[in-house]
Amino acid sequence: MTTSHRNRERRRRAAWIGFLIAPALATMLLFVVWPLLTALSSAFYRWDGMARGAFVGFANFRDVLVGDHFAALTWRAFGHNLFVFAALFLVQNTAGFLLAWLIYREPFGYRFHRIAIFLPVILSTVLVGFLWKLFLDPNFGLVNQLLEMTGLGALRQPWLGQESTALPALILANAWHWVGFPALVYLAGMQRIPREILEAAKLDGCTGWQTLTRVVWPLVVPSTTITLTLLFIGAFNWFELPYIMAGLDGSPYGATDVLGLYFYRTAFGNQAGGIQDFGHGNALAVLMFLFIAAVATVITQYLRKREIAL
Repeated sequence: MTTSHRNRERRRRAAWIGFLIAPALATMLLFVVWPLLTALSSAFYRWDGMARGAFVGFANFRDVLVGDHFAALTWRAFGHNLFVFAALFLVQNTAGFLLAWLIYREPFGYRFHRIAIFLPVILSTVLVGFLWKLFLDPNFGLVNQLLEMTGLGALRQPWLGQESTALPALILANAWHWVGFPALVYLAGMQRIPREILEAAKLDGCTGWQTLTRVVWPLVVPSTTITLTLLFIGAFNWFELPYIMAGLDGSPYGATDVLGLYFYRTAFGNQAGGIQDFGHGNALAVLMFLFIAAVATVITQYLRKREIAL
């Protein structure tokens, strides 16, 4: 094969590769890169409804973080997101790990249980939100009815109607919805552990709990990297479930307000105050994006280093 012929073959392959990549690249540019750049540029202007006003530099970012009107709401919503992340990590990931261990030990009907645990994950968030809103209804909800039937009627609560229980109720609903995902991720990690290691631990006299905490857990750390990173991103992008179950204002009295709801209210208005403020809303969106990207990168790099160390 001559050099000119090889060059023609390379150009032909490059043309085909470009032809195949072009639609995906155009889609990414149109629906991801362009909106991000638009949001970033809009955050540096003052807006009057849909009309862009004067260039204000970093004033919108300053107002969102330390301004008299916005700062208190921003940090309250940020604190709620932090609480959601910590609570979901403890409840959702821990429950997923324990469920994975139970299924890994292949109890009776474990194939059915493996499917049943993942079924809520494939349900629509809208459906899950309305379902749990009915479950938590203070008058005829399933939760209060079960408490009454089991003699625990004194624990009946208006779960979504009081500040102390509203956010934990949303976290419970979210954990029920998504616990199947970390369970299957951990299960996949456990199935990669050679049986000889577990048998050796058993011969050494390890109890079931010791095997789980000292042998299995260190070997499924890569699964934790995946679940923790996705959980962090999801917790700080939380919008659908709080919107469906608590409303756009984060009722009651802002107890369920998170950054996603606050951004939407700021940028597009709400029933109580229909004023649209794209400048401050986009500034908040850009700060959320930068924070999530930076922290997710740090988490991933740190956990990967721990994987190598282990």
